[in-house]
Amino acid sequence: MRGGLTRRMFVASGLLALIVGAAFAVLLSSVADLRRAEERATRSHDVLVTANRLERLAVDLETGQRGFVITGQASYLKPWRAARATFMGQARALSQLVADNPEQHRRAQAIAREYTSYVRDYSEPLIGTARRDPPAARTLAATAEGKRRMDGIRAEFDRLMSSEAGLSAGLERRSDTAARRAIAAAVGGLAGSLVLIVLFAGYLTRAIVRPVRKVATMAGRLADGDLGTRMPVDGAGEIGLLERSFNTMAGSVEESRAELTASRARIVTAGDQARRRIERDLHDGTQQRLVSLVLDVRAAEGTLSPEPVLRAQLAHVADGLTGALDDLRDLSRGIHPAILSAGGLGPALKALANRSVVPVELDVDLPSRLPEPVEVAAYYVVSEALANATKHARASVAQVTLRVRDGGLHLSVRDDGVGGAVRGRGSGIVGLTDRVEALGGTISLVSPTGQGTALQVDLPLDGR
Repeated sequence: MRGGLTRRMFVASGLLALIVGAAFAVLLSSVADLRRAEERATRSHDVLVTANRLERLAVDLETGQRGFVITGQASYLKPWRAARATFMGQARALSQLVADNPEQHRRAQAIAREYTSYVRDYSEPLIGTARRDPPAARTLAATAEGKRRMDGIRAEFDRLMSSEAGLSAGLERRSDTAARRAIAAAVGGLAGSLVLIVLFAGYLTRAIVRPVRKVATMAGRLADGDLGTRMPVDGAGEIGLLERSFNTMAGSVEESRAELTASRARIVTAGDQARRRIERDLHDGTQQRLVSLVLDVRAAEGTLSPEPVLRAQLAHVADGLTGALDDLRDLSRGIHPAILSAGGLGPALKALANRSVVPVELDVDLPSRLPEPVEVAAYYVVSEALANATKHARASVAQVTLRVRDGGLHLSVRDDGVGGAVRGRGSGIVGLTDRVEALGGTISLVSPTGQGTALQVDLPLDGR
């Protein structure tokens, strides 16, 4: 199915509405059929009841006239008169009940005509004859004529009621068919709706829920720093657009971070180069000039033996120049220690530990020289950590551990001071963080109050 999710949801909703609508249409049609069948069954019952009543009236009429003819007693005429007076009204009611069925209506009219003929042409003359000449009324011919006529009327009743019973059975079958159709429509509609709902829910889970959950997971990984994470672009419609947008965003963030890391690395490298240049200029320029001045002053001091005051002044000048030279050397070492460039990280850290006010336990296991940016970063991490232990931590001892493992340098600096250091507070830790992260490394600071401070740094040896 092509198109976006909106179109697909519209199509699925349309299918569901079609199934439910079709099921309801069949149900309504079946209910209408059941209602018509019920009405027709009720009318059929009324037809049978009325027909039975008419047949009993006919029987009452025949029984009354036969009793009067045989016995001559007038009491037998009472049911005869009642049947004769009531029959035609009931016959009209029967005709109205079967008016919608031409065949039954014809039979009802035939019954009425035959009954009328029976009463007018046979029953009433027979009663008159029985009053005048009872023996004549009892003749076999008269009795046979009455029986023939009454059998004809009863045969019409039988045909009418048999046909009505057949119609009633047909209506019952139609009712059963309509009921089964209604049940099948309800079951089919419900089953189809459930199947479509399950399929649609599965599609929504596969096409929307899972991709959105995956995007959320990938977004969490992206927020945790895994900028290389990407989404497979296999979703449909808006989900595919979301996956592509996520990958574009992740790529932009990764590119921005790479540019930021490269920029920080360039800044750190430029700073280190500037430090080395200043240290070299101080060593080759200012320090050498100061050394020459000290030598010149000492030489002048030796040639002015008769002038003790002037010699004392020159000696004072020479001592001042020597102190300034020592200060300049210390400053030069702080800018960029020459021993780091010449001897590597191990000797530089030993010199740093020897100058530290806080006693340092140094544990360095380095197989060889490391890349210069890594050595410089490690040196300044240790220098800053020892400076903080001296100035803020009031520590009695510091432990410095360096190990090369898994393609990187692991550096740990711990002290037993007062703790409470915060990574975002103070320019020293911030500068170290910039320097370490510019090389692709990580830095962590753990400093609970009263339990000392632990600074851990991991630097990749490839400088990335």
